[in-house]
Amino acid sequence: MRDIVYFDLETQKSFSAVGGAKNKAKMGISVAVTYSTKTGQYHIYTEENIDDLVQQLVRADLVVGWNHVQFDYPVLQGYTVYDLETQTMNLDMMLELEKDLGFRLKLDSAAKCCLGNDGKTADGLDALRWWNEYKKTGDPEFMMKIAEYCCFDVKVTKCVHEYGVEKGIIKYEDKSGDTAEVSVDWS
Repeated sequence: MRDIVYFDLETQKSFSAVGGAKNKAKMGISVAVTYSTKTGQYHIYTEENIDDLVQQLVRADLVVGWNHVQFDYPVLQGYTVYDLETQTMNLDMMLELEKDLGFRLKLDSAAKCCLGNDGKTADGLDALRWWNEYKKTGDPEFMMKIAEYCCFDVKVTKCVHEYGVEKGIIKYEDKSGDTAEVSVDWS
């Protein structure tokens, strides 16, 4: 069976805390999540088991994400000697859609129009706030909130990808708020 691994991560620090987007490798990982079609399971990673995450990504037949090549991989690059972009097979849906649309589509937009849900349950700023609360208090409930949020993003990513594979299109909200669609070939 082909192993498609859906992937997302949350960071410990913001762009401003590390001196800008050029320093993504300094942002640190609070939680990373994958879903493997081979195992049918979600996997939650922290810094303690990041090598296992890297191995899963490198061994996957395909890694699917939303802006994972230009964001998540550079963040993860601070933990590994692998050149993740070149040593993995990738479908970065956001980058693929950007080629056709000429702009960066938000995952929420595709989720809302393709799946009929509001997409994200929180945002990256919430995850940063929860990380800071966890560091201050040690309360594992804050790590659970990050993991739950990241798991949901992976699920939405998986569902949008499957929609595109099945229908050959991705629907999204255009700049005027109307539903539009773009053809995709993700089979």
